[in-house]
Amino acid sequence: MIKKIIAIMTAGILLTGCAAIEKSNAMDTERLLAASGFKMKLANTPEKLANITAMTQRTVVPHDKNGTVYYAYADAEFCKCIYLGTEQNYQQYEKIAVERNIAQMNENAAVNWNAWGTWGDGRYYYE
Repeated sequence: MIKKIIAIMTAGILLTGCAAIEKSNAMDTERLLAASGFKMKLANTPEKLANITAMTQRTVVPHDKNGTVYYAYADAEFCKCIYLGTEQNYQQYEKIAVERNIAQMNENAAVNWNAWGTWGDGRYYYE
């Protein structure tokens, strides 16, 4: 019985942790979208919430409207909103995302591996 309780508690903690990471990732993406000029619209009616709930969640998706491509990012769970943008906004979003990834890679490359020594078997971490 105690093992079952511990297993249920562990599963609950893991699911909570995953949800927190998912929410953090959504917030990061939404900040990037806003910085790229996407406009955020709240789903402040049941009809709007139903509409964004039916959409692909937390993914930038192109939509054609009268021959013009627009981009939408729906988040019915966390912000209960939709981000809408143009082709220009999407290109800016992609540019910022690439620049951020490059900055993270540069930060990771800045580790002074020699300062951290070896694995304990004589090999350095970077070997």
